[in-house]
Amino acid sequence: MIREIVKIDEELCNGCGQCVPNCHEGALQIIDGKARLVSELMCDGLGACIGHCPEGAITIEKREADAYDEVATISQMIKSGKNTVFAHLKHLQYHNETGYLNEALTFIRANRDAIPFEISEVHELLHSPKPATTTNEGTGSCSTGSCPGTASLAFTAAGFTLATSSKNIPSALSHWPVQMHLINPSASYFHGADFLVAADCAGYTYGNFHNDFIKDRKVIIGCPKLDHGTDSYIQKLVQLIDHSKVNTITLVIMEVPCCRGLSRMVQTATEMASRKVPVKEIMISIKGEILSEEWV
Repeated sequence: MIREIVKIDEELCNGCGQCVPNCHEGALQIIDGKARLVSELMCDGLGACIGHCPEGAITIEKREADAYDEVATISQMIKSGKNTVFAHLKHLQYHNETGYLNEALTFIRANRDAIPFEISEVHELLHSPKPATTTNEGTGSCSTGSCPGTASLAFTAAGFTLATSSKNIPSALSHWPVQMHLINPSASYFHGADFLVAADCAGYTYGNFHNDFIKDRKVIIGCPKLDHGTDSYIQKLVQLIDHSKVNTITLVIMEVPCCRGLSRMVQTATEMASRKVPVKEIMISIKGEILSEEWV
């Protein structure tokens, strides 16, 4: 069947192993110094491991693969103990995978005599408040079993007031296209420009994005987690620095771990380029607040 499944770039993988304990399905192992997908049956394709890879070596692809088997997964996982099973159940709950979650719970109830915990503990787990997630900005890893970049959240837009003016707010965008795969780095409007590299989500989270970031800059956008063929992004950035001679780069990323991949792309490009260009990195929270702003 065709489905989404983990893909590992062996050239980027350094074998650190941070992804392994954070794949609660047990689909990843370190073999010969590289992370390997050892069981298509156990990879659910949700990508919670992605935010734990400091090298950006893990992505999701859609291809022919064995169907994910929750019963096979949970039956093997029970051997690893209570903590692993509970992390897996919360992982399914966070991603709203109610079908798989119900399969796991049915298996647990049917095998209650063989499991190393009480059914009541499972009930308490699934009805407990979701723990806060934190990130380690140095490695791009998550401290919980679920990547905060994919966890479902709802919150109030604090302080938002709808404009009463009948006039449309003008766009600050001065060129097209903006998606990294589509831009031509040799386009004349890039020459000597102050440049904005932005994560796709940033424009939707920061309320004054056009005025504060797009105005007086040329912009390109991308998503290191969902875009494919991002090696071309680095080459385009190098060309923009060396040949279009961009003046400055402002990098706007989200606080979620996977967004660090965009930061690594810009860093790699600046290291490969023959020209030096100043880079300012701005991190936005999922609630639209500026968390940090620094020259890197």
